[in-house]
Amino acid sequence: MRKDLELYDVTIIGGGAAGLFTAFYSGMREMKTKIIEYLPFLGGKVPYYYPDKVIRDIGGIHAITGAKLTEQLIEQGKTFDPTIVLDTQATEMERLDNGNFLLTDHRGDQHYTKTIIIAAGFGPLRSVELDLPNAEDYKNHNLHYYIREMETFRDKNVVISGGGNSAIDWANELEPIAKSVTLLYRRDEFSGHESNITKMKNSSVTIVTSSVIEQLHGDGHRLSSITIHNTESGERKELALDDLVVNHGFIIDLGVIGNWGLEMKDQTIQVDASMQTNIPGIYVVGDLANYPAKLPLIAGAFYEGPTAVNSANQHIVPDEELEKLYSTHMDAFIR
Repeated sequence: MRKDLELYDVTIIGGGAAGLFTAFYSGMREMKTKIIEYLPFLGGKVPYYYPDKVIRDIGGIHAITGAKLTEQLIEQGKTFDPTIVLDTQATEMERLDNGNFLLTDHRGDQHYTKTIIIAAGFGPLRSVELDLPNAEDYKNHNLHYYIREMETFRDKNVVISGGGNSAIDWANELEPIAKSVTLLYRRDEFSGHESNITKMKNSSVTIVTSSVIEQLHGDGHRLSSITIHNTESGERKELALDDLVVNHGFIIDLGVIGNWGLEMKDQTIQVDASMQTNIPGIYVVGDLANYPAKLPLIAGAFYEGPTAVNSANQHIVPDEELEKLYSTHMDAFIR
């Protein structure tokens, strides 16, 4: 280890929603903070996969797009000027004899820290893509695995394949602007939130269940239709379309973090009530954190972040009583 390395109180791996709010709270605690983000920008998967999707499950915010929420989280996360390292993947972790940690990134650069908070979502996400001949030819044309701009689909005939929250959300979001929306699902019961399913069923969305995509038809550049197969009746029929959106979930790849000796469960990391892992001084927040009664909402991550920061603070100064901290008590926020 280089002797001139700067020592941080907290190094946050991941600059998405959970990581940004964690950085804000860490700054409020006057802890020296660094963020290491795999992508070349802050915000994580929200601005990348669904910037136009409206988010409604954050207390006090009636409705906000993913892009706007990300913009505000980035501004908030930078409040106390954390060190931000983008386009960088932490690959190796070593716990030193003095109890601190040495992280090495994919370039060989080192990062010295007293504690680590992992807020890396599910790692670099990859969409589950269609395993059909010529599917790759239509990708990024009118075969989509995520939606960035809803205006792309205005007055279009859109088919969405999937039955989870993402597929149902997009059906509801696109229904007012598309010419038509058809939702295709391989099962007969949906797995999304009940209120969103009810909203979709009461809309103009055409719902086709127990059916899968069997063939793609087009000119090798743009799709014009698909053949679908009803797995119960055996019936096959062709659906014309302008755009096909596939929401079949993501492939979780924790990458090197999975080799750090952390206790894993169902491809997530086991933590206790303090958000600490089996390695003292390492904490997890957001999608990767696994504990009883876990609530997989952004709002849940906004609770987990401060909890992890408080635990990290106690780890650093175990003999000092942790004072309660409210933004309304801080001179920086009192006008």
